[in-house]
Amino acid sequence: MIQAADWSIVALSLKVAVVAVLGALPPACALAWLLSRVRFPGKVLLDGLVHLPLVTPPVVVGWLLLSLFGPAAPIGRWLEEVLGLELMFRWTGAALAAGVMALPLMVRSMRLSFDGVDRRLEDAARSLGAGPVRVFWSVSAPLAAPGVLAALVLGFARALGEFGATIAFVSNIPGETRTLSLAIYSALQTPGGEGTATRLAVLSILVSLAALVASEAMIRKGRRHAA
Repeated sequence: MIQAADWSIVALSLKVAVVAVLGALPPACALAWLLSRVRFPGKVLLDGLVHLPLVTPPVVVGWLLLSLFGPAAPIGRWLEEVLGLELMFRWTGAALAAGVMALPLMVRSMRLSFDGVDRRLEDAARSLGAGPVRVFWSVSAPLAAPGVLAALVLGFARALGEFGATIAFVSNIPGETRTLSLAIYSALQTPGGEGTATRLAVLSILVSLAALVASEAMIRKGRRHAA
């Protein structure tokens, strides 16, 4: 039987994942377009840095976040003193960790979509007097929309399942940073917690499956409109 505490964990996980994906969307889109359309020195290095979280142990990513955004770090101290944004031991820090881990998958999916956009259409728009920003919003973005939607879902699923970077950066605090993955881990470490772990695992699967089904429906709809 699913309990109220389980739903609160699901709600926190969804909040963290949604904020993580929405926060990662602008830089992911900009990086994907940059890597797809622009030639510049150091492009290979930038590509490697963007995808580094895919091959680096998540705990290392969490340690790097702690070094950059911790209360003693310049960036973390500035965010707290100037913007009033607290990250340590808060759900906002969990969203940051999840967004960083989701970013490479989002960039990869979006870049493939931008690569698939016919550059002759962009050139035609430029020849008619459209500037770079207008070309992007009127030609590139609409044609790449199905890939962007897929990137959002991939990022959401990755953020929803994030564990290592989160626990290393903001710890495992009930009601604040304990998302589904961390709650399942905690239940498995507790004697007699197998039932709780099973319930949370089932909820995690259902939420992820719902996201994937919704994504497929949106992508098909986007392709029909594009056609």
